[in-house]
Amino acid sequence: MTKRRDFLLGAAAAATGTTLAAPYVKAQSPIKWRLQTYAGPALAEHVIKPSIDSFNKVAQGQMEIELYYADQLVPTGELFRAMQRGTIDAVQSDDDSIAAPVDVSVFGGYFPFATRYSLDVPVLFNQWGLREIWEEAYGEIDGVTWLSAGAWDPCHFNTKEPIRSLKDLEGKRVFTFPTAGRFLSRFGVVPVTLPWEDVQVAIQTGELDGIAWSGITEDYTVGWADVTPYFLTNNISGAWCGSYFANTERWEELPDHLKELFRLCMDSSHYYRQHWYWGGEAKLRVEGTKMELTSIPDEEWDTVETAAHEFWDEIAGESERNARVVQILKDYNAAMVKAGRPYRYGKA
Repeated sequence: MTKRRDFLLGAAAAATGTTLAAPYVKAQSPIKWRLQTYAGPALAEHVIKPSIDSFNKVAQGQMEIELYYADQLVPTGELFRAMQRGTIDAVQSDDDSIAAPVDVSVFGGYFPFATRYSLDVPVLFNQWGLREIWEEAYGEIDGVTWLSAGAWDPCHFNTKEPIRSLKDLEGKRVFTFPTAGRFLSRFGVVPVTLPWEDVQVAIQTGELDGIAWSGITEDYTVGWADVTPYFLTNNISGAWCGSYFANTERWEELPDHLKELFRLCMDSSHYYRQHWYWGGEAKLRVEGTKMELTSIPDEEWDTVETAAHEFWDEIAGESERNARVVQILKDYNAAMVKAGRPYRYGKA
């Protein structure tokens, strides 16, 4: 067959006066990756699947990424080690949830009051130096390469009972992220860790009283709005900070054009989430019919923000690198307040 194919190619070249090259995809097997996201299937339809579908289409058979959902191959808390071992090739999640063994992992997910809007995250990484700090931190870890960070939705509470004061939070068993839970425990919240797919049932059985994991867009998208009739408009963070990671060996094996294609698809995913969440958060507050909006008065919620800044200083004391991140967050938020509307108004 090889001789016959060479003969046919040669005959065609002779007939046209040109030299024909064999297509790349015919010369070798396609590269296959397994990528697991933190998100369940309904949420993944928005936060990652469109970009992976695009990658597979544009790669034209040279590479194929198989997408897996929350806890499908590996429990979320074990994703980092599984990627390091090569059990899976890439991950989309926050550093905090996958137990990344770096000091800056506490800033992944929802670091309390670090951001007010989703645009704050890419600005902090691309203009204020966080990218370089993350590359430095993960450069000290063998086997995993940090690739890119982007923003998701703000962190609100959706609950079975209405929350109208800080006292209403006391004793509430809440599904949330590790660092967010560590902070919220100061206000009597009892953080609970569960597999993502078990959360809705846990609300129905009474194992959970609420969730502090998302904004209202996700509540409707994944079904939580069906079991938590109240949505607290106060939030502890303006945007979740999540990243893409890859097994270092597998990443370095990729030809440059496929690396570039993956970078473009990460950027596409980041952009999609910016408008999907931003529009959804407003529309569902106004038009949503499943959840009643509640609020804690501003003067009471200000005490939570003050406590968050004290929490920042505690985190800064854990490492020199964390101190650099906290200083950037302080400088950035001060600059946003100084810039005024629409960037900030009132306190940082």
